[in-house]
Amino acid sequence: MDFTFTEEQQAAAEAARAVFSGVAPDAVPSPALTPGAVAEDFDRPLWQRLARADLLGLVVPQEHGGSGLGPLALCLVLREAGRVLARVPLLETAAAALVLRACAAPETRHLLAPLARGELVVTVAANGRTGHDAPTLSATATPHAGHWLLDGAHTAVPWAATADRVLLPAHTPDGRTVLALLPPGRTGITLAEQVSTNGERLAHLTLDSVRAEHTEMITADGAWELLRTTLTCGTCALALGLGEAAARMTSDYTSKREQFGHPLATFQAVAVQCADRYIDLRAMEATLWQAAWRLESGAPGPLPAAADVAVAKIWAAEGVRRVVQTAQHLHGGFGADTDYALHRYHAWAKQLELALGPAAAHEEALGDLLAAHTPG
Repeated sequence: MDFTFTEEQQAAAEAARAVFSGVAPDAVPSPALTPGAVAEDFDRPLWQRLARADLLGLVVPQEHGGSGLGPLALCLVLREAGRVLARVPLLETAAAALVLRACAAPETRHLLAPLARGELVVTVAANGRTGHDAPTLSATATPHAGHWLLDGAHTAVPWAATADRVLLPAHTPDGRTVLALLPPGRTGITLAEQVSTNGERLAHLTLDSVRAEHTEMITADGAWELLRTTLTCGTCALALGLGEAAARMTSDYTSKREQFGHPLATFQAVAVQCADRYIDLRAMEATLWQAAWRLESGAPGPLPAAADVAVAKIWAAEGVRRVVQTAQHLHGGFGADTDYALHRYHAWAKQLELALGPAAAHEEALGDLLAAHTPG
């Protein structure tokens, strides 16, 4: 498999690296240690810099002012975002853009242009009612008198209180899955404050006979599957960038910190642990690019692309957890200092590990796909 990136994809990664170079890992402390210490909004200045660098329109078609690239370029940019714990809804907005370009009706695609300019912020409800049930069953969408009525609830919706639109799945009376793109201030929508593991602002979103116009609904087959696999693949990219940054911090620390007159990095026990984490990171990277390539190319395989995405998420969840645990261990007591950036990386790693399902959930999904596609 040739994983050489195109010039356009490399240019996107370089532009992202330049934009994120001035971003320090978020200094907001964990609410578990400092109650109430949660940012009210995402990083708006960074969002505008991403817009000026044409990175918000990365997957938006050129006719709508974007670059027309795909999941590979998006994951390259998200990898850079993960390295600095960038507090922006880049993954959610880009995933929504991919769905709009591939599945939305023409009268709905006009939203792509303001999205590419950074004027429209979209978040996604993808965690279901409790975080453990199927998101597609958490809300109902019923045609009614020329429009739709939505009822139900979604938990842990990132930045719902400050986003312009929320993209959420629902099921129809005949069992189909549709997506609704709604403003969070719509009559019938209630938001209850929540806080994530990494200290970011979430919301529990309740729908009570919420009216949606036909232009706000995406009813094409496969729209939810595209949204879910894009979000999962992007989460793997964020985890990879985070893991690489944590590994670099550990390398720098163990190269300078001395014990018994020698740098920690020269001890065999330390070197072996670092080597194991290097293997984790390379496996995370290889499975990520395989999954992103399947999503972008649509290339056939013995299993659907969802299987490659599941493998990538298994490695991302397990790998990023082991990387930050080793980082904490090798930093000793210094790693537990909440004023040191590693504390934030550990919190974000746990969030990404569990986002859209832990490794065990994706192992089960992979098993189902294997069973369904095994001859005989």
